[in-house]
Amino acid sequence: MKSERLKHRAVSRRELLGAVVGCALQHRSQGVRLSGFYYRDYAKCLPDYLSGLARQAYQERNRELSLLTNLEAIRKRQRWVRETLWKLVGGQPERTPLDARVTGYFSRPGYRLEKVVYQSQPGVMVSANLYIPDSGKPPYPGVLFQMGHAGSGKGYASYQKCCQGLARLGCVVLAFDPMGQGERINYPDASGRSTRLTSVDEEHSVPGKQFLLLGNSATRYQVWDAIRSLDYLAGHPSVDGRRLGATGQSGGATLTMLLACVDDRLSVAAISSGNTENVATAKFQAPGSTDDAEQDLIGSGLVAFDRWDLLYPVAPKPLLVQVSAHDFFGTYSPSYLDDGGEQYQNLAKVYEICGRPDQLGWTSTPMTHGLSYSLRLAIYQWFERWLMNSERTIAEEPQVSPESEEALWTGPTGNVTRDFGSLRPFDWVKREAAAIGGERTGVSWKKLVSYKLPPAQLKLRTLKEVPLRGVKLAAAETNSAGGVWIPVWSFIPATPDLGRPPLLVLDDRGRNSGAQEDGLYHQLALSHRIVYAADIRGIGDSRPEVGPGNPAYTIEHNDEEEYAWAALILGEPLLAQRITDILSLVRAIGNERLGGKEQVAIAARGRLTVPALFALAASENIGAIYLAGGLVSFKSLLETENYQQPLANFAWDLFRSTDLPVLAAQCAPRPVQLAGAVDGSNSRLSIDEVRRIYAGNTGATSDNIRISASPAWDEAALGAV
Repeated sequence: MKSERLKHRAVSRRELLGAVVGCALQHRSQGVRLSGFYYRDYAKCLPDYLSGLARQAYQERNRELSLLTNLEAIRKRQRWVRETLWKLVGGQPERTPLDARVTGYFSRPGYRLEKVVYQSQPGVMVSANLYIPDSGKPPYPGVLFQMGHAGSGKGYASYQKCCQGLARLGCVVLAFDPMGQGERINYPDASGRSTRLTSVDEEHSVPGKQFLLLGNSATRYQVWDAIRSLDYLAGHPSVDGRRLGATGQSGGATLTMLLACVDDRLSVAAISSGNTENVATAKFQAPGSTDDAEQDLIGSGLVAFDRWDLLYPVAPKPLLVQVSAHDFFGTYSPSYLDDGGEQYQNLAKVYEICGRPDQLGWTSTPMTHGLSYSLRLAIYQWFERWLMNSERTIAEEPQVSPESEEALWTGPTGNVTRDFGSLRPFDWVKREAAAIGGERTGVSWKKLVSYKLPPAQLKLRTLKEVPLRGVKLAAAETNSAGGVWIPVWSFIPATPDLGRPPLLVLDDRGRNSGAQEDGLYHQLALSHRIVYAADIRGIGDSRPEVGPGNPAYTIEHNDEEEYAWAALILGEPLLAQRITDILSLVRAIGNERLGGKEQVAIAARGRLTVPALFALAASENIGAIYLAGGLVSFKSLLETENYQQPLANFAWDLFRSTDLPVLAAQCAPRPVQLAGAVDGSNSRLSIDEVRRIYAGNTGATSDNIRISASPAWDEAALGAV
């Protein structure tokens, strides 16, 4: 769990940020004026807000780097980076027995290959191949090779080539399958060999998102695999434990960065086409450089920690950084090369102060993303010079010949769960969720989610009113945070029923659904109900604009999940931002003092039911709530292998603090209507199932909980709220 020091620092930054972001981004949130009707560009609000967070982190980090003017300051920074990474990812696990065993071997010209399995954590089996040179004299230098996101893992052809080449040059090489790749596929398809998910990246992110709710991370899981793999390599009788290196391509390069950050046994490192891009960059383009789960460091923006910080603890040891000049076209964000060049120069200054500028190298290839021939040659040369202490020039790759994937298997079927009974990440998630049960940490969810309270005098700003049969329709807005404006439709009946609270409608399809003439909101208003329909951040008219850059990257990243990752990285979960928006709407509507009633009722649909329920728990100004088609509990999500729930409703360690049934019961006596609640897989639950889940979380179904089977979204259902 993150330290209290990190949390307190986050609070101080949040207090300052509203003014900073508001001033810096005011011009971008402005829209156009037409016939007296002012149109604000709401699609810029969420991107601009994240840009403000990123700018703040970038500036703060630059201030810290400017202090690195001597060796003492550099060593202090290196210690801080190591300690901070462990805090961000969930803490350092405990070393347990590896219980390693060799399951097979074969010999090829120049090396012998041993098939190995070992436990990185109790019950978690790692499949690996050890390449041992058959010439020269042991002990040999050892190199840990880490895989990019290839489904075949250690069997991927270009990775095999690099491992074979290094072995023929005189290094013992350990190549292991990362979580979700090779023999460690955790979501197999019917063949049992490939993933049934949309990509290998999802093999990391699907369990990685569940980890977050439990205060764990895919980063922690994977870097610990690397540390234990280095344990095995360093302890092998053929290896000189004083000469250890690590290298990898793409995601494997990023894992090499993570390993180099926390394990000082490495004496040399070479990273090739890794995610060497900070999230908080000079040219941040929302949602920024988001990637799969282990590469997204949750909360790092709050402490001005970023990906390039991972390389500072390496200095002044030999470090080679290789990039593909083509990667900014679509592999990584459009800022990839610009930011990489800037950050490389920052690190080069550290190497100069340490007196070893020659031990930091940078090379590039114009080729597309992959461990191409020229990149492999550069890795060979780097290790030849700095690990082998040799001046020999490596002009050509040694003879290499990739094996079939099956030839490298450590078990008979090529899957460690089937062959060795290995636990999967989901097994860990389910076990942890069950162990928590009703026991909570005592840490308030409000600290973990960190929403903002609106100003006491916040008001709705009416933009233009037009007549509608029996109703006054207005386009309105309110300001919930610096640069963030929430668009609102208001339907005010000619003769409103002032005995009923105004209804705030939050439809995850957007406020325009139901806003037409004779539509749902019009009909509700004709029945004398005051209705407001709003688009909070990322919804409807507030859905973010598509940013500049190669459309293969920017269109794919114009997705709620990518914005949710960015918000988590920058320290303000999208869940918190949406709670802030809802509370701002409630305050602004309440301040209208319609009929002297300050309480507001809420009807929320789909994925907006979760922030709406949290808003209810945060504000006494919400009198009742109707939740249609919403998630029944976080526990259900954590118990579901094939869950279908949005990352926008996740926050770090949240399940250890609370769950949705707990929140609902704590809101008593205010009524909570659960209409057509769904489980983690988004499947509709029966009334009895919902009642059982709520009773299981709270001991008994609270009197304020009302349950119905259908997620009705019509005049009768919403009119009864």
